[in-house]
Amino acid sequence: MAVTATDEIVSGTVDVPAYVDRQPVGAFQIRVLLVCAAVLFIDGFDTQAIGYVAPAVAQEWKLARGSLGPVFSAGLLGLMIGALIFGPMADRIGRRRIILASTLVFGIGTLLTVLAVDTTWLIALRVLTGLGLGGAMPNAIALTSEFSPHRRRATMVMIMFAGFSIGAALGGLLAAAMIPAFGWRSVFLVGGVVPLLLLAFLFKALPESIRFLAMMGGRDREVANLLQKLAPGVSFAGNAKFVVQEPKLSGLPVAHLFAEGRASVTVLLWVVFFMSLLDLYLLSNWLPTVLNDLGVSVSGAAAIGAMLQVGGVVGTFTLGQFIDRFSFRALSLTYLVAAVAVAGVGMASHSIVLVTIAIFASGFCIVGGQIASNALTATFYPTAIRSTGVGWALGIGRIGSIVGPLIGGVMLARDMGPQPLFGAAAVPALIAAAAAFVLARRG
Repeated sequence: MAVTATDEIVSGTVDVPAYVDRQPVGAFQIRVLLVCAAVLFIDGFDTQAIGYVAPAVAQEWKLARGSLGPVFSAGLLGLMIGALIFGPMADRIGRRRIILASTLVFGIGTLLTVLAVDTTWLIALRVLTGLGLGGAMPNAIALTSEFSPHRRRATMVMIMFAGFSIGAALGGLLAAAMIPAFGWRSVFLVGGVVPLLLLAFLFKALPESIRFLAMMGGRDREVANLLQKLAPGVSFAGNAKFVVQEPKLSGLPVAHLFAEGRASVTVLLWVVFFMSLLDLYLLSNWLPTVLNDLGVSVSGAAAIGAMLQVGGVVGTFTLGQFIDRFSFRALSLTYLVAAVAVAGVGMASHSIVLVTIAIFASGFCIVGGQIASNALTATFYPTAIRSTGVGWALGIGRIGSIVGPLIGGVMLARDMGPQPLFGAAAVPALIAAAAAFVLARRG
């Protein structure tokens, strides 16, 4: 970079996190946010696609109500394994490599789903797809967090994660339009081709984590180049040395989630993630089917079900500043309102207008609350275990996301109506609210 008369030249030791925290949010951080949001946009589309096509698949293959529960849970099992494995791996080899590899895997898995001929195929391919989806998410969260100043970190992560909700919502709207015209396989064709095309762009546009590079050591030139993009009016002298004032942790990364007073917070975060994702995936996978059972067409059920994610997008942009300011207190209130909204879905099932409003409100609170949980978790853990912390929280939460669709499938198979189903679904939101309240009291 050429040095002009107005450039500030920095030499000596530079504390990278402190330097990033002093910077305003600029064009480079926004670019990183948008690139990571693009990854999660496709992630959201591919994750939710199976729920939107479920009624059409069940009709074509003449399946009984509730029989697709194992297919839903298979994809979520892959998501869990991907998060648990690729989170810690990224803390060792970098966020960028894992995001690229994960995008390749879930693109191939989604594309191959076009060839599925029975539920056995679907289960296997959803596990493969889930591995990639689960690896991309925690690392996109960690990468965005590490380029954001602390005062705006939760807001930046939440805005980035809105890409997931937008992709999931668009999946419902596209499914509503494509299934009648081209069949359910067309949804997976789009969901597989787009991430594979995105890879070339990601290879050029996706940077490595600036904190990860500084902690690795010997990468001063790369760190300097990234800091110059954060602060274009600054240059770094040849003797500048870049450090992260955090200990380099050795041994098993997961063990450090329970060290140095982090154990109780880690467990409470896992409770929030487990309950939140149980609710989210119970609703997102079974809402189209329940609506279809109530007499709504397949395309109409997909469109109304997409209001869960539309509400999540609105909730994400609305809640960001409150989470940055009030942290877990705001999160606890969000989940408390979520419990009321979810119970309201069952109570309002007699009216399309009212049920749509209740679904929107549920998405606002549950999806918005889950995204806020991601942001707060990324803020809590240090650089050396940030992807591990986020990945394992998401991984434990994925157990809830596996359990949720299975519970819904069992209840529907027993011909339970909307009120018992969604009344039961309100309980996990109440538990998440209680756990977040305890976290707020600790803070």
